[in-house]
Amino acid sequence: MRKLVSAILLGFVAAGFFIVLSDIPFGNNRMDVAKYYIDNGITETGAVNIVTAVVVNYRALDTLGEVTVLFVASLGLGVLLHAGKDGSGNKQRASLVVRTGSRILFPLILLFGAYIFVHGHLTPGGGFQGGAVIASAFLLQYLAYRHYSIDRRKFSMVESISGSVFVVVGLLGLAIGGYFLSNFLDKGVPYSLFSAGVIPVLYVAIGLKVGAELAGIVAGLMESGRG
Repeated sequence: MRKLVSAILLGFVAAGFFIVLSDIPFGNNRMDVAKYYIDNGITETGAVNIVTAVVVNYRALDTLGEVTVLFVASLGLGVLLHAGKDGSGNKQRASLVVRTGSRILFPLILLFGAYIFVHGHLTPGGGFQGGAVIASAFLLQYLAYRHYSIDRRKFSMVESISGSVFVVVGLLGLAIGGYFLSNFLDKGVPYSLFSAGVIPVLYVAIGLKVGAELAGIVAGLMESGRG
């Protein structure tokens, strides 16, 4: 009987949603905004990657909020893992192939992650993607070695400095350009590495910050059962 009543109530709710949503107009296709970014993005920002121009210039304040959310999530996870640490983990030794491969791949993964966020204004990628790749290098080390650990104080320092750089660049933009995170540096020549003004600087800061935060999360998860 209870299941029947629940099914009837869900049916009424679904019907209500259908009736309400069917009366709402579809809306207007605001392609003029996207067209503006495509037509003026390179000229105004110097970044040939229009996605980067939007993420780190036109809506850079939103990106700062996303980085802050990641920091809060990392902090909360660290507190929870520290409180639940019981030392019951018993990780097996990885094979020789995994250990040897991890030593070879570790610097290459770090280099590739740095490449992704350094070239974010030129090619697909950016700070979040590059930071995630960098964190995966440390995850590989944890999988390969039972007693591997990182100095979290150094990673916290990198995270703090990178976040401070983001805010300082934003305040300089406010002082020089008139609004927070204004692209006040010379935009250079499009398609060159040293172009797009403050965008590469912000992407380096984001990449290092995200990499440090995700590496800290990896460390917390992998070390939580060691005691």
